[in-house]
Amino acid sequence: MPSPSPKPLVTTLAIDFGTSNTVVAGWDPAQEAPRLLALPGLSRQGPGPQTIPSLVYVKGKGQLLVGETVRAGRWGAVDPQRLFQGFKRELVADFVPPPRLLDGQRYDAETVAQAFLQAVMEAVQKEHLQPEQVVFTAPVGSFERYLNWLRGVASACGWDPVQIVDEATAAALGYAITQPGTVVLVVDFGGGTLDLSLVRTLAPQAGSPVLKAEVIAKADAYVGGVDIDIWIADYLLRQLGLSRQQVAALGWLNLLEQAEQLKIALSTQMEAVGSWFDDEALTAYELKLNRQELEEILETHQLLDQIRQCLDDVLLTAQARGLGKNQIEQVLLVGGSSQLPAVQDLLRSYFGKKKVRCERPFDAVALGALQLGRQVKLEDRLHHSYAIRLWDPLQKSYIYHPLFERGSPYPCRRPEPLILQVANDGQTEIRLEVGEVAQVVQSEVVYDELGRMSSRQLTRQTDFRSLTPLGSPPVRPSETESSPICLARLQPPGRIGEDRLRVEFAVDASRRLLVTITDLKTQALLAEAQPVATLS
Repeated sequence: MPSPSPKPLVTTLAIDFGTSNTVVAGWDPAQEAPRLLALPGLSRQGPGPQTIPSLVYVKGKGQLLVGETVRAGRWGAVDPQRLFQGFKRELVADFVPPPRLLDGQRYDAETVAQAFLQAVMEAVQKEHLQPEQVVFTAPVGSFERYLNWLRGVASACGWDPVQIVDEATAAALGYAITQPGTVVLVVDFGGGTLDLSLVRTLAPQAGSPVLKAEVIAKADAYVGGVDIDIWIADYLLRQLGLSRQQVAALGWLNLLEQAEQLKIALSTQMEAVGSWFDDEALTAYELKLNRQELEEILETHQLLDQIRQCLDDVLLTAQARGLGKNQIEQVLLVGGSSQLPAVQDLLRSYFGKKKVRCERPFDAVALGALQLGRQVKLEDRLHHSYAIRLWDPLQKSYIYHPLFERGSPYPCRRPEPLILQVANDGQTEIRLEVGEVAQVVQSEVVYDELGRMSSRQLTRQTDFRSLTPLGSPPVRPSETESSPICLARLQPPGRIGEDRLRVEFAVDASRRLLVTITDLKTQALLAEAQPVATLS
């Protein structure tokens, strides 16, 4: 008689891949409880959350150091050009810096991020945890290409399929388990992004242990603790009568570390003092910063305005869906940057002191992600709009034909079909460029003739990212274009002015874009609910 299979050490594994820190958590079936995982060589040691610093150092050709080994060994001080940090944020961003050439090899954000995640996943496998389900978290505003890249990295390590959930939504799910039937707003302000997710949970029905969680509204901004550290460092340099151009790479790296330490200290005290050594000038400086100066820095760079804008977006969307501000029962702050007093004061001014909580800023996302599919069924919404992009030769610009609006719950179906014609006589196929449309907030800075900043304002612009057709080779997150989706090959060929295809669009529960296509000339059904691309 064969021996029974050993029980898994964790049934669900969650990885919160962050700009500054990464957290790995697992659901322990023996204890019926979540636990953070400490991975040897990668995780921080000692008291506090067992996070993995999101750092990679290229020590030699093909030899990479990852996580706590880099931070504790201060490898960045050996050669700053070989230190990589913030690479996760760069993948999510519109602009990715050019690669660095080290030891005859090219290292870009994607290469380094993949090496980092593979090191984390290999360390998990060495622990023989045998997860039955793997969940990754991602920023609310992630585009489909980043999510597909994340799936590809996991698949290369034998983790396929994986689930992906918004970071802020994941934190809300963790709270929903302990307080079912509530409305929770999560403000996730980390190293790279600001994400908001408003979630309403319903108590489980009789005979079912599974909660239903509905996402009401989302918002995001491309700003985080990394930006704040740079703003503080620039401010300190001005106080010292220096410019960034006068500081070498190592000196700048050390100054950023001091800026971060001052920022952290001001979360609990009114004034902070530090020291900085400029390696280029061989000069030591005393650094001072008080809380009022920090708040002025944040206001100057319109950080609080961006948070207010996100809050207003969420509250307006919630109101349109019949949910008032006073119905939000808890506001949870997660992420290291949520520790800033100015941020907490702003949230308290919106919702009142009693509703705002900041208890588990570093691990709430990973712990909440463990609940997805295990105790919670999530009803999510599309964060971006989806449209067909067309070139208007008269206006010499692109126009967008909407398919699904931002905030649409899925699965869903587009109520009206599209009727398509060919552009040229004899055309043998019809292709469409389908993509995500997002309103991206950017900061626009104006300088006077002396190089001083004279004004700074937030601007919104439309950003379009093409969807990669299913079955096509993976598209790098840093690439901006992909092939249009081929809907149908025409036989006989099309003629100008003749309605040729009737196309119905839908999104299924797995966030795949489905098409049903009828050839109006031959009345043939060319495709029925056929998946053509994955949405984010």
